[in-house]
Amino acid sequence: MAASGYPGGDAAKRRLRDIQADQDSVVTTAEESIANDGGERIWLTSHKPVRIFDRTLLLSSSHDITERKQIENEWTRRAYFDDLTGLPSRLFIQEHVENVILRIGGSSRIALAFIDIDNFKHINDYYSHAIGDAFLMKVATRIASRLRGTDLLARISGDEFLLLIDPIDDDDQARAVIEQILQEMKRPFHVDTFEIFTSASIGVSFYPEHGQSYEALRRNADNAMYRVKSGTKGEALFFDVDMGRCIIARVEHEQQLRLAIRDNRFCCAFQPKVDIYSQKVVGFESLVRWRDDNGENRPPSTFVALAVELGLIDSITRFVLTETVNSIVRLDEVFGADTSFSINVAAKLAGDLNFMHTFVDLLKSSGYAERVMLELTEDAFVATNLFQTKVLPMLRDIGVRISIDDFGIGYSSLAALADITADELKVDRSFITAIHQRPRSQSILKSIESLGHALGMMIIAEGVETIEELAYLQEATRIRYAQGYYFSKPFFLDDSGGKSQKSDQRGIKAARERLHRNRYRALRGRAS
Repeated sequence: MAASGYPGGDAAKRRLRDIQADQDSVVTTAEESIANDGGERIWLTSHKPVRIFDRTLLLSSSHDITERKQIENEWTRRAYFDDLTGLPSRLFIQEHVENVILRIGGSSRIALAFIDIDNFKHINDYYSHAIGDAFLMKVATRIASRLRGTDLLARISGDEFLLLIDPIDDDDQARAVIEQILQEMKRPFHVDTFEIFTSASIGVSFYPEHGQSYEALRRNADNAMYRVKSGTKGEALFFDVDMGRCIIARVEHEQQLRLAIRDNRFCCAFQPKVDIYSQKVVGFESLVRWRDDNGENRPPSTFVALAVELGLIDSITRFVLTETVNSIVRLDEVFGADTSFSINVAAKLAGDLNFMHTFVDLLKSSGYAERVMLELTEDAFVATNLFQTKVLPMLRDIGVRISIDDFGIGYSSLAALADITADELKVDRSFITAIHQRPRSQSILKSIESLGHALGMMIIAEGVETIEELAYLQEATRIRYAQGYYFSKPFFLDDSGGKSQKSDQRGIKAARERLHRNRYRALRGRAS
């Protein structure tokens, strides 16, 4: 109080109402760093003019905020920089790109590259998370070494990086930077005692043509990167408008599929397997269809691969099994009880022990396990031995048989066929179409046929559509069974066919009549 000009005793006796703040004055605050023997301390000082007995004085207060500032600075550092690599974070590059866009205002171009490390999860799983972290640090260092001083690299998630290339004169300049990064990523990384090989998939968008904001540029670069991932990994792709439309269509397709699964909007059609000499039906393949909002039935080719990718195929497969079991009695009434029923199981599910345990339990409880055949593509056998060693014994125990579907278009060679334990082999339709006119396909078919029969497999020719194809199979091969539109299109047991199913192909009656006509034609041909 002595600094006020009043004796301490007098000032102490004044009432609080005698001290009045200047109504027109404002409080000013400032952070001040003061060094002392204990180090630097940060003080928050506030000043405000006040009036005491008609005299204007300055009322000041100070608070030590050193610890608070340290905490704030740490949170700021964590928000703007990646703990592991020390690179700028997602927030940092977002604000930086937004500031760059404001600064250049469309007068020059920049590029934003979305970089994803291929198969990083495998590195973590195989080596360890510690090795994975050390690997990411080396990735950051290696990419940064190829950049200019004005470029900015940020780590935005586990194995994803964003790169701002600023400025660029043309696409080739950005392409040169990206190509250097691609080549750097293909060189081996030496981490601890390990030599790790990987690659990066990169999508690139350009300002201003691909977006006027950070979020638009990031999203489009991300879309381009995912297009790379869906094709050949380890490459780069520049975003284009058509790609954006495809991405939007895919997202809509995904949403529709999820809703269809939730609402159980599927049905099953059945296509006969036929003895090509007697025209007798020996089995059926259950083919799932998706009933869309327009009443159309979408074929498996339009949604099964997506369902596998999204991890939704298990729900669809369980539906097919249930629908097939529920249809057996009605089909038996017409075609007899000595037919088999084939159900397609995706390779990903065939090696999923949890799913297959549930699937086997459902089959066992149905009472029809011995009449069921699982159709698997070649990759279910070749990609992993898990199916053969763990799943197949469970299926054999309850009498389920195995069919190799679409043989000839997958990974395996004829030699690999000898290592596959199966009961049936279905030759892909690509070998059957117009086979009477294609000597090369004829040679391949004979090789498949010979080895299949030597291994005790029943051979099914898929996709038979013409009398000429059937005649070739009867006259030039030992194949006895076939499937295709010549015998019957897939049919529905009720009105599930919707608008796309022609009236003369609806239901079980039409299929039976067509098969009877074919049987008569075949018998007449043999008699002549």
